[in-house]
Amino acid sequence: MPRYLEHASEPSGWQRMRLWGFGRAFAMVYGLLVAATIMVVYLCSVLGWLPHDPDAMDLQSINTLPSAAHWLGTDFVGRDLLARLMLGTKAFFLPGLLSIGVCLIGGALLGVLAGFWPERFSTPLGLLLQLLESLPKLVLILLVVALFRPSIYIVLLVVGLTNIPAAAELLRARISVLRRKSYIEAAIALGLPTWRVIGKHVLWLHGRGLFLVQATIGMAEAILIETSLSYLGFGVQEPTPSWGNMVALGKDYFFRGELWISTLPALAILITILGFHVLGDALLARLEERSAA
Repeated sequence: MPRYLEHASEPSGWQRMRLWGFGRAFAMVYGLLVAATIMVVYLCSVLGWLPHDPDAMDLQSINTLPSAAHWLGTDFVGRDLLARLMLGTKAFFLPGLLSIGVCLIGGALLGVLAGFWPERFSTPLGLLLQLLESLPKLVLILLVVALFRPSIYIVLLVVGLTNIPAAAELLRARISVLRRKSYIEAAIALGLPTWRVIGKHVLWLHGRGLFLVQATIGMAEAILIETSLSYLGFGVQEPTPSWGNMVALGKDYFFRGELWISTLPALAILITILGFHVLGDALLARLEERSAA
């Protein structure tokens, strides 16, 4: 191939930057759209704004295709799939927020202590973080499921505890750089209270981006764990809807040609987890750009 054709077939550096910028912008918009949709659907389910009663059985409309009466069709006992999908967001939303809250609060506390006073807290907190990090998450989840009745709140509380080391290490690394900045040293030298320096100049100005990234990834993990456990029968139990147990109940009808019963909740899981992950990646890339600048 002639040299000029080889160069013509390769995007230039500017084109690569434009393609990367477009892809990142698309990821941000897609992730924000998914997050906003989940929040709106959750609020509608809490307020009872559902197209049908999710528990009402219509034996005349069993396994019906999507139609004007039932936009996503019905399941094997005639229950509206759209209403059950909307109500299924309650299975992971609040437990996911609990997991994120435990992770961020514990990570912020340990990260600040290890970052601001390393000579005092670095060794004991390092040992504690290594202990938490060494705990096998899957084994702990199975142990909790075996010891307690199926409770997704307890399971995701354990997940939040095991995620503390990652959040604490991110914040500790950021603080170890910030505490050597001139404006931080000047604020401390002028007598500004330490709690105010930590709260405003560290956690608010420089930590909120890290926490937001950790929250989006934590929500994706919470959805994955809740739906997986519900699919296996260890999470939310029938007749309460969960996207996981909807997939499990519909799988027997998949090879009979009634694909939508299990495929629709499976697609909801895929789209939602992917949305939170790409949102976290896009936010992290934006955060790294601002830090480099």
